[in-house]
Amino acid sequence: MNASLLKKIILVVLLFFSINYSFGQNTQLSKNAKVSVITCGTGNESYSLFGHTAIRVQDTTSSVDVVYNYGAFDFNTPNFVMKFIKGDLQYFAVADSYPDFINQYQYEQRSVYEQELNIATPLKQKLFDNLNTSLASGESHYTYKFIDKNCTSMVVAIINKTLGTAAIVKNADTDLTYRTILYPYFYGHFYEKLGTSIIFGTKVDQLGTQLFLPFELLKSLKKASFENQPLAQESKTIIEFKNEAPFSWWNNPYTYILLLLFIIFLNKKSVALFYLSFIAVIGLFFTFVGFYSSHLELGYNYNILLFNPTLLGLLYFYWTKNKKGIYQLALFNLLSLVVYFFLIINKAHLILVLPLVVTSGILLVRLAIQNKKRIPIVI
Repeated sequence: MNASLLKKIILVVLLFFSINYSFGQNTQLSKNAKVSVITCGTGNESYSLFGHTAIRVQDTTSSVDVVYNYGAFDFNTPNFVMKFIKGDLQYFAVADSYPDFINQYQYEQRSVYEQELNIATPLKQKLFDNLNTSLASGESHYTYKFIDKNCTSMVVAIINKTLGTAAIVKNADTDLTYRTILYPYFYGHFYEKLGTSIIFGTKVDQLGTQLFLPFELLKSLKKASFENQPLAQESKTIIEFKNEAPFSWWNNPYTYILLLLFIIFLNKKSVALFYLSFIAVIGLFFTFVGFYSSHLELGYNYNILLFNPTLLGLLYFYWTKNKKGIYQLALFNLLSLVVYFFLIINKAHLILVLPLVVTSGILLVRLAIQNKKRIPIVI
């Protein structure tokens, strides 16, 4: 399917939703209308680990009950994976009837919370119109960015635009880094937590002053004010499920530690070279995405000092029986590990990556000792 045809299909779908659920600019809300921010709970799938944000417009007088969701994307987009890595993947808004929206989260057993906004009827109408215009005109299309532009930040933007002021800002956990804020969401998903820790660079070590997660928005709305009154009412629970972490025999820190201990105590040169080469390949991927991707979270990734692509040179030196090359490259990577350790000593993921640092350090020391040129003693 070519790009132009895909765009036409998306526009038709958006038009369908705008006709069936958005009601257009001609629908006038009554004084009984309510607008609220919907926060959806986390799930056990990777796409649902951080929850979701949407806007609900309800008016029993006009028979309106619709949820606007800025988190839609098309899996059939050509080169979907590469566009996602590159940072070119287009997201867009859709509108669902409230019962359909809730039924989906009921089915997925994910909690849903609602915070009604304390704004005047003219502003409710203005927000309703802005949402419909955004949906029908294609303005709701945006290039997804993990922190800077997502379903939560888009909801914040359109509400602030409607109110004519930055009423909703980050006012909770502003003393924590983005990396630290993310960690509780990975409970029961150890390798996802580890993978996120090593692929993200310096941006996520900055203080989390920007709203980008649904539950961060929920907390900030509790403290937000507009025209000298609380912007949102107390959070109301629509549906609630106890979020239990999934049990996994492999996705846990114990398998991680056991595997690394096995590699250390097996003490085989072939296993050490395979491990270090695997680490190097991950480093090559980091290098690629660092230059290729426009996701700022993936840039300036100092974790490359641990996942050093130069480790691949060990295979070449081993194949050519160049002991001096192995020795010098092992020393270079040991120095890189020392620098890396001091870089992460105050970072949130220190404990996570420390076993990898220790494992790589032990294997490199062994290689250096085994390949150090012995100086003959002359008597």
